[in-house]
Amino acid sequence: MTNTKRRSVPSWMWEFSSGRHLNYILSVLFAMVGVAGMIFVYLTTAKLVAALLSGNKDWDFYLTSAKLMAAGWLCRLLFHSISTTFSHKATFYVLSQIRKRLLDKLSRLPLGTVMDKPSGSLKATICERVDSMETAYAHVVPEFTANLFGSIATFVLIFATDWRMGLASLISIPIGLAALAKMEEGYEEDFGNCIKKTKILNDTTIEYINGIEVIKVFGKEKTSYQKFVKAARDGAYCFIDWMAKHTGSMAFAMVVFPATFLFMLPIGSLLCWGGIISADKLILSLILSLGAVTPLLTIMSYQDDLAQAVPLFGEIANILEEKDLERPDYTPSTLPKGNSICLKDVHFSYKEKEVLHGINMDIKAGTVNALVGPSGSGKSTIAKLIASLWDVDSGSIEIGGVDIRSLPLEIYNKYISYVSQDNYLFNQSVMENIRMGKPNATDNEVIAAAKKCGCHDFIKSLESGYDTVCGEAGGHLSGGERQRIAIARAMLKDAPIVILDEATSYTDPESEAVIQDSLAKLVKGKTLLVIAHRLSTIADADCIFVVNDGKIEACGTQEQLLKKCDLYKKMWKSHISAKDSDTASAKASSRTTKAASTKEKKGPSKTKEPKTKAPAAKKASAKNSKGGKK
Repeated sequence: MTNTKRRSVPSWMWEFSSGRHLNYILSVLFAMVGVAGMIFVYLTTAKLVAALLSGNKDWDFYLTSAKLMAAGWLCRLLFHSISTTFSHKATFYVLSQIRKRLLDKLSRLPLGTVMDKPSGSLKATICERVDSMETAYAHVVPEFTANLFGSIATFVLIFATDWRMGLASLISIPIGLAALAKMEEGYEEDFGNCIKKTKILNDTTIEYINGIEVIKVFGKEKTSYQKFVKAARDGAYCFIDWMAKHTGSMAFAMVVFPATFLFMLPIGSLLCWGGIISADKLILSLILSLGAVTPLLTIMSYQDDLAQAVPLFGEIANILEEKDLERPDYTPSTLPKGNSICLKDVHFSYKEKEVLHGINMDIKAGTVNALVGPSGSGKSTIAKLIASLWDVDSGSIEIGGVDIRSLPLEIYNKYISYVSQDNYLFNQSVMENIRMGKPNATDNEVIAAAKKCGCHDFIKSLESGYDTVCGEAGGHLSGGERQRIAIARAMLKDAPIVILDEATSYTDPESEAVIQDSLAKLVKGKTLLVIAHRLSTIADADCIFVVNDGKIEACGTQEQLLKKCDLYKKMWKSHISAKDSDTASAKASSRTTKAASTKEKKGPSKTKEPKTKAPAAKKASAKNSKGGKK
């Protein structure tokens, strides 16, 4: 959500440059001194030419004039360099602060707001768009300002020399401005289209690279590549077509706008011929007009940058003006007492669609709790709301009797360890990825946490052990390995509330058993909330909440739910059937392999197809349905 009233570009520029205002002021002042040095060169040149025409043969005068011209030119170069040094140092600091501010903003936004923005678009904004602001800060601020001052000062000198020549020098300016105005027609729309096409290209590129495995497996190379080619072509031609549309106007403006001689020379010649002005005034006015041309050309060169500043700053402002999570910046007087979690009449919507309808949950401190239900019922949404990744639309979530919206994010994050099924690892070592759970942890503490989670052995088996780099998004590791490292990271954090959202979904049965045993020890005294599709993993939970279509349909222990909740009973039977089927398939596969091996050794023989004994299957099913332990 953005504010209705949008701030101006100068307002944003002033705010972003906070802490470096003095640098920019000095940069502008030094640039003005440099422009003044250039004007001095033109004035000295005019006097020198006038002396030549008058027959002055004082060589000392010409030598002194030449030295003064050289000094003026050196002044121009020196102070221009000093000016740009100040502006660039300030600008690189400002751009870094803008990027930090954007990233900080993303951390304070609701997860849904961030997920609605494609990663390629965010990357383009934070990297390319912020980079594009360099010209506005480092060049437009000092150079545009100083050259505008220089141009005005030069025209004032021309008017002081002769007002008629001053008026003649201005004739080309409105004609050039008219051509520039023609260029501005539809500028924001055209530039906005270029930004849009560039974002699509970024998104398509990321999608193509990330999905290359699926593309190859399903033979979609041609289709997917054509989509990328189209995005690349659109990304290029949006600029080409835009430039082609204004080439004529741009060429005309660049020729006419600085062409002060075009009108001054004939008008001045007529005035001089008629004796209205003297020859030396004509020459002085003409040379001074050359001094006005250079600043005008510099000003024109920044026309594009000025026009692009509005959409550029607007794009960054769109992110910065998004609504934050409702959290205070100060530490409240009342902090949570205990690790209990209470949801009261919680409603939540994705955009315009409500997905949670009045959720009420009471999770006691130090207990093991589970969320189960059909896919899309709202389990993960509830977990993410508790983890403070979103804000509720209405109702409240309390931790230890305190509404989480009254706690700063920095404080609240200490209470929660959240492990999702899609865990992200950074392109750093395994050691550093685990250490993110507790930044000041020693290597021994990290290793101890890994051992407790049953990760130590597999980490030591990696190429470089704990120094193994995980790759971008953990791409060098398998899904199960990423999950186990993420669990170790969460356990190292040692938060009083642990949320596991299908945290063992990618692990093999053997690893899952190790992780389950480790978690059972690590979460003692903590409040644990688990989302699981394999119901046998949460059969011993203190309380199981059955979520269906955004509502809590029932809650209780497994034994209670099997008696009173038809949905849970159906889910449990489906789970047991699938489990028995998997077991039977595994046994059949084992027998087939063994039979084939025997046949290969002994030759052909008749074998009977193994049959599963019905009584044993029924007995196992009955035992499981009574809530037996895993």
